[in-house]
Amino acid sequence: MKRTVTFLLFLSFALSGFSQMRYNQKYQDYIEEYKNLAIYEMLRYNIPASITLAQGLFESGAGQSELCRKGNNHFGIKCHGWTGRKVYHDDDETNECFRAYKDAIESFEDHSKFLSNSQRYSRLFKLRRTDYKGWAKGLKACGYATNPQYANKLIQIIELYQLNQYDHAKKYDKFLAHHSGAIEPAEARIGLHPIHIYNKNYYIHARKGDTFKSIGEETELSYRKIAKYNERNKKDALVEGEVIYLKKKQKKALKQFKNRPHVVKPGESMYSIAQMYGIRLKSLYKKNKLDKDYQIKVGDKLRVY
Repeated sequence: MKRTVTFLLFLSFALSGFSQMRYNQKYQDYIEEYKNLAIYEMLRYNIPASITLAQGLFESGAGQSELCRKGNNHFGIKCHGWTGRKVYHDDDETNECFRAYKDAIESFEDHSKFLSNSQRYSRLFKLRRTDYKGWAKGLKACGYATNPQYANKLIQIIELYQLNQYDHAKKYDKFLAHHSGAIEPAEARIGLHPIHIYNKNYYIHARKGDTFKSIGEETELSYRKIAKYNERNKKDALVEGEVIYLKKKQKKALKQFKNRPHVVKPGESMYSIAQMYGIRLKSLYKKNKLDKDYQIKVGDKLRVY
């Protein structure tokens, strides 16, 4: 009986941990931001996207580690003959040398080259792309990390977040892949609008004097489509600071808002609320069974998921 109770307690804690980790918003945001870049690298180098994402999540703390923030190093790769910019960080020893990159794209690319160009990891490339367990165990066996639980940690992350679904991908969003890490202005984007990512979309904040046409010229996207994505007329004047999406908006908000209706505040409109959550205005009306002529009131509760 005691053994049964102990097992049930263990199972309860395990499920609790599973739930918390599965819906960790920082992890989810990292996955959304970099999954297209991971797929892009997979199609070029044959490294499972799930492995790349899991390593990035684990090594960088979902992009929050000091090493990632200071040097854009998502994979904890040390200098090892590196001639580029360096940062120093305490790891197995104090003040160790790590590679530093100008952005996430460069970090992901170097990670792919680091594995594919090294004889140490050559046997991993004989595995099937979908064999994420073999890759995780192989990375540990080949000495990628000293943590004895490294392979188990990667496998756990992959299974909790279902990252192995990306190992079957044959295409990716090219714009998102090539603008990953552009959450803040990078050297390559000085003077340009910082690109932000939200709800499977990317957006910018309009600046004074911006038009849909000028934004289209900068992003090399059709300004007519940008206006359409934002449910606006292509000749509409833009207000400084407003959100402009660069891709068709989703039909519902992020999952975290599933049971959290939006409470209307003073000055808000159905359109501003739709932009806030990155969803289509038409979908917002439909979810709440509202006529398009309905005038929302302060205190109204609106479903967004």
